[in-house]
Amino acid sequence: MATYYLETPISEEAVRRLKVRDTVYLSGEMFTARDSAHRRALEYVAEGKKIAIDMKGKALFHCGPLVKANGTYRIISAGPTTSTRMEMFEDEFIEKFGVRVVIGKGGMGLRTTEACKRFGAVYCAFTGGAGAQAGEAITRVKSVEWLDLGMPEALWILEIKEFGPLTVAIDSYGTNLYVDVAKQVEKNKEQIYNSI
Repeated sequence: MATYYLETPISEEAVRRLKVRDTVYLSGEMFTARDSAHRRALEYVAEGKKIAIDMKGKALFHCGPLVKANGTYRIISAGPTTSTRMEMFEDEFIEKFGVRVVIGKGGMGLRTTEACKRFGAVYCAFTGGAGAQAGEAITRVKSVEWLDLGMPEALWILEIKEFGPLTVAIDSYGTNLYVDVAKQVEKNKEQIYNSI
């Protein structure tokens, strides 16, 4: 296990150095996207429409931030949302936009794992309940798009400094910490049942 400090845009080479259980701190530009923003971004690319951010090499955060709006925007808290809701979109999202780091909680499935392996990306877990800590690492809201989707679902484009700690839970070699742990749990359960 190693610790990495990375700045966006992140190269494929840098991402392929990361392994499951490594710790990552990110600086540069990150954006949020939940279900509705994923859907709209993929619709835009299918229709040839321009998106307000070049996502290549950037970090995507599954988050609906708590925002203070008073002439300008300030992120008060930015806790991760459950990533499995985005499983149906994430493989295509990684392929089409070149995202290098996906951040959330709860893990993702085999489609995302395969996309990380194929296109050179990782999924990183951020601790649930630490939204205030995440908010402290967000230095500025650069812009917000698609507010018609609602504040939590909008596309927030953020500047970050040493955002983390993030734990690599899916690496670019097809290792998925959540799948590995689930397999070990099943194995342990079987041993326990057999010993009873």
